[in-house]
Amino acid sequence: MPRYDFRTPRIYVNFPLASGQAVALDRDQANYLVNVLRLTKDDGVLLFNGRDGEWQAVLTGTGKRSLSAAVGERAREQPQPLDLHFLYAPLKHARLDYTVQKAVEMGVSRLQPVLTQHTQVARLNLDRMRANAIEAAQQCGVLTLPEIMEPVSFKTIVASIEADRLLFFCDEDADVKDPVAALAAKRPATGLPSLAVLIGPEGGFSQDEREVLGKRENVVRLSLGPRILRADTAAVAALALVQAVLGDWCVR
Repeated sequence: MPRYDFRTPRIYVNFPLASGQAVALDRDQANYLVNVLRLTKDDGVLLFNGRDGEWQAVLTGTGKRSLSAAVGERAREQPQPLDLHFLYAPLKHARLDYTVQKAVEMGVSRLQPVLTQHTQVARLNLDRMRANAIEAAQQCGVLTLPEIMEPVSFKTIVASIEADRLLFFCDEDADVKDPVAALAAKRPATGLPSLAVLIGPEGGFSQDEREVLGKRENVVRLSLGPRILRADTAAVAALALVQAVLGDWCVR
């Protein structure tokens, strides 16, 4: 049996889940399942809430404006989330949507917008971010939704990061020639470390910000190769590197 069932529609619900429970789905979910996917009574769906694992369920009503599902057996246990914080300078709408979706797919546990000196976008729609996170989780079999935090200043986030959390920040001016080796040097003998990845804005970090980061312990300054990457591309590249060397990609 495959680890993931991608043929059955997956729906996020903000309710506790248990066998025998009846779950009311909202109007948008009803529209998607009935009018878009053309599901009918007794068709199967998968439900998750980010806490209780993934559950098999069947539709028990197919009204156009209301829909319910009867919860059956648990299909997957809730996994232990990786302690990976993604810190990023906000981007404009379409590229921020992409970045949030990819970060969720990569398994981050916290999405933290950071207002740096060269950040161009200061106002964020957190509801839109949550909607993008849920959509990515539904489509990709992710059971743990990340915390979505209010934007904070660069100074605030650097001061608040725990001393034992490894912080990687991506900087095109870094001297590191081999990012994989630099990450591997921080790999603990056992277990998975607490991690944070910081991506700056399109204009990069200011010299003052680089100096502040350089004074902090447990910081690794990384270059992502010989080409300059856009911030959303850099986010995916950095998270992939960290997951492959220090994260849960090789842990089963």
